[in-house]
Amino acid sequence: MQDDKNCQWRIAARPEGNVKPSDFSYTEEPVPSPGDGEFLAKTLYLGLAPVMRMYMAGTARTGDSQLNIGDIIHGRGTAVIIESNHPDYAVGEVVQGQMGWQTYKISAASSQEKFFKCTDYNLPWSLCAGVLGMTGLSAWAGMIDIGKPQAGERVVISGAAGGVGSMVVQMAKLYGCEVIGIAGGESKCNFIKELGCDHTIDYKHDDVAECIAELCPNGIDLYFDNVGGEILSACLENLAMHARIVLCGSISEYTRDTPFGLENYTRLRATNSSMTGFFVYNHIHQWYQAMDQIAGWIQDEKIRPVQDMIEGFENMPAALARLYDGSNVGVQCCQVREY
Repeated sequence: MQDDKNCQWRIAARPEGNVKPSDFSYTEEPVPSPGDGEFLAKTLYLGLAPVMRMYMAGTARTGDSQLNIGDIIHGRGTAVIIESNHPDYAVGEVVQGQMGWQTYKISAASSQEKFFKCTDYNLPWSLCAGVLGMTGLSAWAGMIDIGKPQAGERVVISGAAGGVGSMVVQMAKLYGCEVIGIAGGESKCNFIKELGCDHTIDYKHDDVAECIAELCPNGIDLYFDNVGGEILSACLENLAMHARIVLCGSISEYTRDTPFGLENYTRLRATNSSMTGFFVYNHIHQWYQAMDQIAGWIQDEKIRPVQDMIEGFENMPAALARLYDGSNVGVQCCQVREY
């Protein structure tokens, strides 16, 4: 990466299956200068999420305009303002927002870019690309605001070793729940035990439906879904009365040729249960409330921030692939520059 150039990753092809190097195009442009009402931000850290493959495929439903071949890939990150002609943003301020996969960005802080000034919690700025970023808001909004965990409840979390899942596991324990985490492989199951899971299910080797039935003889009170597909279906078969299902993600379905057809949703009726989807951008108004609470938990050592940091902007494509081959643990991030 050349610091005197704006390095960028663009879409070269629509991905089929997991992303591969030929799906990406690397370009370099001159570092731009801000105009009136704009600032120039220098990228420090970038966060990665499964939705980025959907941006590349042209299938994301996020309210953003669809990306075309040749466009800079969408993505949020943490940056420092190095030039500013914007009345509300000063040089030296650290911000979090839609940076895209590039090392510099000009912005007028439009509503679509959703920039936030990062609060200095005396924690590493790198956390603002993940745990104290949109991943953190997803975990907080889905679990705390929508899931409303109660002490003593039996909570099942899929994708429990991932970015959102690893936070939700710890939030559930904070609220006094019994937590069953679902993850892929022995090492990830051991990891989520360290985070506080009372029981684990290895979806790669265990019969998930049988394990859920055994571990939840009285049913699931709250299921936090990060994967969709067959695991969601298995949980629907094991609901307690008045159970809640929170639909956060469905990564198991993102690379399927045909969508998974959920055939047993009527199980909700038998138990007077609810299944609620949510979109993190609909909770933007709760940003600072969520960040303050999460940061407080981290400061009090009640939550362990887990970020899988890959170094070097040149490694962004490989970092995105890690989300789909199951290599990452916690929030997948990239350190563009140390700060």
